[in-house]
Amino acid sequence: MSIPSFPARSYAFTPYVPARNWIGGEWVDAASGATLPVENPRHGKVMSHVAMSGAADVDAAVKVAQAAFKTWKQVPIKERADVFYRLKQLMERDLDELAWLASHENGKTFAEAKASVQKGIECVEFGASLPNIAAGEQLDVSRGVNCRIEHEPLGVVAGVTPFNFPIMVPLWMLPQALVGGNTFVLKPSEQVPLGALKLAVLLKEAGLPDGVFNIVNGGVDAVNAIGDHPDIKAIAFVGSTKVAKLLYARGSQTGKAMLCLGGAKNHLIVVPDADVALTAANVVASYTGCAGQRCMAASVLLAVGDVHHVIDAIVEQSKALQLGSEIGSIINAPSVERINGYINDAERRGARVVVDGRGRTGDEAGYWVGPTVIDDVSTDMPAATQEIFGPVLSIVHVPNLDAAIAIENANAYGNAACIYTTSGAVARYVTERVEAGMVGVNVGVPVPREPFGFGGWNDSKFGAGNITGMDGYRFWTRPRKVTTKWQIQTDTNWMS
Repeated sequence: MSIPSFPARSYAFTPYVPARNWIGGEWVDAASGATLPVENPRHGKVMSHVAMSGAADVDAAVKVAQAAFKTWKQVPIKERADVFYRLKQLMERDLDELAWLASHENGKTFAEAKASVQKGIECVEFGASLPNIAAGEQLDVSRGVNCRIEHEPLGVVAGVTPFNFPIMVPLWMLPQALVGGNTFVLKPSEQVPLGALKLAVLLKEAGLPDGVFNIVNGGVDAVNAIGDHPDIKAIAFVGSTKVAKLLYARGSQTGKAMLCLGGAKNHLIVVPDADVALTAANVVASYTGCAGQRCMAASVLLAVGDVHHVIDAIVEQSKALQLGSEIGSIINAPSVERINGYINDAERRGARVVVDGRGRTGDEAGYWVGPTVIDDVSTDMPAATQEIFGPVLSIVHVPNLDAAIAIENANAYGNAACIYTTSGAVARYVTERVEAGMVGVNVGVPVPREPFGFGGWNDSKFGAGNITGMDGYRFWTRPRKVTTKWQIQTDTNWMS
């Protein structure tokens, strides 16, 4: 059963099909029949409805996935990877459709949505390469004795993904998990369930057998059911730190492998020798990209010494950005209220709002906050310490580099940090000292490209390893160690 192509090729409001569950190669409603409206945030209008599932729906998907696992795990890894070779071609064929769909359900600009789909394609490409790089290791460890490692699938596994990247983040998980021989249950954000529908259709077209990939839509009830289900062997999650902690604890209690990525409070350190043109453009792109609704967005600029010439350039470029064409919308009305609340609070506490995005609107009547720069922020303000998840840059002035590093390292999160400098010595000094799993030098969104893994530290990640790259493959598999001996040796050692 297929669904129609998403027809939009502009920002004009376009309704789409309901987001039903995908179980065993069939579209099915939630057992309760309950649904929730899905809004296009650029317009603030309902474009679809999503099934709101519970434990019965999760159990139905798991049972189908268990049955599919019996045959899927027997398929040679090269044949499993062939599905992703074909998926890559299909996604490239449908690139504009996928990008417009992500733009409409999430509110991104088309360019941002297209870039996110292209990053997803890169993840698919890595999955297709796994047979060449995931071969089991082996070694003759003694005369006549061989040890080898085989990477075995876990069984039925699951992913819970956020609203900000409806196509890309599921593809952080699916290639490694499915090429690794597992079957999968995906719970996308109920705010953006439509991209997952297209992934289901494209995976089927690419030759993935029914039941290997399943979708259960819903909210907290579905997430809890996934965390509790005894036959789900591993869960990956991307979202807020609060939920990451709760799900990590819940899933771990039932013996699951858990990898939960949480929030962030990323710091950009600017020193006086920074290249003005590069730094200003990069900082603005970092904090306003995807309307600041990404865990890699800049949040706090730590101004070391006299860098007013750089700040002036950031302010000038921020004021010139156009809502709608250059910055997308905010996901919903409560998020707009929350973001404005941080700006209001900082202003009440004495900070200066030098670029004000409150009350600004785009070219449609949806949910918007414009680029906002708050100067003279102190480290006791919520704007300096809490994740805002909007296009807001807080500037904290510090006397020296060590003071900047101390602020970064006092922050509970450990997702990303960046240093802007033309000095290699300064860059190395910072990168060796900041408490962040991903560090940029003159790169304000230091997302590692494949095959390097994505993942932060501290309260930005719960679990071992990274979610992409080879760490992702290892997470979704378990190593079987096999030691063999076929004959008696004439010379002996302790192993003989």
